[in-house]
Amino acid sequence: MRTLLKARQILLFALLVTIPALSFAQVAVSITVAPPAIPVYEQPPCPTEGLLWTPGYWAYGSAGYFWVPGVWLAPPRPGLLWTPGYWGFAGGAYGWRAGYWGPRVGYYGGINYGYGYGGVGFYGGRWEGGAFRYNTAVVRVGPGFHGVYEDRTVIRNTTVINRASFNGEGGIVARPTAEERTAMNEQHFQRTSEQMAHQRVASQDHGNWASFNHGNPSHPEGMGVNARQDRQQQRIGGGVKSGQLTPGESSHIEHNEAKINKEARNDRAANGGKLTPGEHAHVEHQQNKESHQIYNDKHNARTDAHPKGEERK
Repeated sequence: MRTLLKARQILLFALLVTIPALSFAQVAVSITVAPPAIPVYEQPPCPTEGLLWTPGYWAYGSAGYFWVPGVWLAPPRPGLLWTPGYWGFAGGAYGWRAGYWGPRVGYYGGINYGYGYGGVGFYGGRWEGGAFRYNTAVVRVGPGFHGVYEDRTVIRNTTVINRASFNGEGGIVARPTAEERTAMNEQHFQRTSEQMAHQRVASQDHGNWASFNHGNPSHPEGMGVNARQDRQQQRIGGGVKSGQLTPGESSHIEHNEAKINKEARNDRAANGGKLTPGEHAHVEHQQNKESHQIYNDKHNARTDAHPKGEERK
């Protein structure tokens, strides 16, 4: 038994020192089965300006690998960009390198996550004067966006795209560039509470489990309607707890959420428990509007202490 434990420790040590990274604080498992390939999906449009795309990835839990869909989220503060996490293979085992927020995008294993994350750097947009501008050549945005531009020079036309979700033998073979190494040593910020909640909700949907979907998630492009409702409820609860949402704001949002949920239930009841594609799209549209409202209410000047948005002293 001691020999077996020592061998596993050696494998994990080899993984930690072989894969370039600032830290492996979130390598909590050493797995001998490779994660599935990155599924092909269509990015949902950004529901409101100010949000950044965090691409989908394969996480690992008690039921094995599960897909965490990509999601548009607010960064911890303006000026920060998201460096995705990635799986690395070395010494016969796979380990997870956690993503982080920072002033520049660092090394993410050369994984092609798509939508601006082609393996090196990020081309989905840039910060200008405290506002984020979106490159519509590679990301999708909602109607009425003002901070946009189009730079198609970043699009790489290749006949074969490697969808491997890990770095190492049998996957993506890439090492960090000098610029990525510099970014790796800058100040970083961990995942937000909303990102952690998003992964937790994803783990509860059997449709995301690789053991259930065989590497083809039910909703690779985003959460199903029910999971989306759960995540928005968590956002509302977080806003109430932090004081970012006043009682009036939370009451208004909850009223809208109840209407959306009731409509979805009625549509399912009329169609044998399922939503038609048109109904699903309509509910998604309403949820996007509600997501926009939650974001605006959480980031305006009104708080429990200053319900009218007066200047804080």
